[in-house]
Amino acid sequence: MASELELVDIQAGYGRAAPVLRGLSVSVEAGTIVCLVGPNGAGKSTVLKVASGLLKPRSGRILVRGVDVTGQGPQQMLASGVAHVLQGHSVFREMTVAENVLLGGYTLRDRSVLAKRVEFVKEVFPVVADRWNSLAGLLSGGQQKQVEFARSLMVNPRVVLLDEPSMGLDPKATATVFDQVVRMRDAGTAVLLVEQNARRALETADVGCVLDLGRVHLSGPASDLLADPRLGELYLGGRPTVPQPPARR
Repeated sequence: MASELELVDIQAGYGRAAPVLRGLSVSVEAGTIVCLVGPNGAGKSTVLKVASGLLKPRSGRILVRGVDVTGQGPQQMLASGVAHVLQGHSVFREMTVAENVLLGGYTLRDRSVLAKRVEFVKEVFPVVADRWNSLAGLLSGGQQKQVEFARSLMVNPRVVLLDEPSMGLDPKATATVFDQVVRMRDAGTAVLLVEQNARRALETADVGCVLDLGRVHLSGPASDLLADPRLGELYLGGRPTVPQPPARR
């Protein structure tokens, strides 16, 4: 499969402080969800800031479908096909769902293209269609997150970056949001996901990367990482569950 997004040997940080990312490399292939997990301070959100152009790397390369886009700012990265859904809620509560979603397509000058993208996101996220004319502030936290997802897809990005999409949500809403992440992938958009709920993220993702001290410490199929005792001990709150033999009678 072709890589939609590659970060190659990235070093990045803030101001004059020591680098947060220290030679990090991550690849997001077409049709996949890649999740980044790890302890606080490992650099997970910094990876997304670098990938979206919010933070320029000190060294290394950023490639979108093989094209070097290193040093581009957020607007240029969006035009290159990388959309970023930030941590927390970013809907405009006093605006309708329709107005929020259409903001994502403000650069689309062709009204027929805009209309097609609206129909596409309504199909991917049924709650957007159902609540199209409702004020966004009246929606639940999980529904608002789906509006943010829909807005990010309006420009037909190659990859969407999701930063802690379950933050502040109850378990039911969290399950709904992760279901919608899968719908995004199945609709043709690759996803790079940062999530503190490591177990839930790995259950959803195709590929997992464990960050530690600014580098990828472990990586591989997400299902394999879930069964890896190193991950269980360090980040998932205990060893993975091992089926026990039936008790003798």
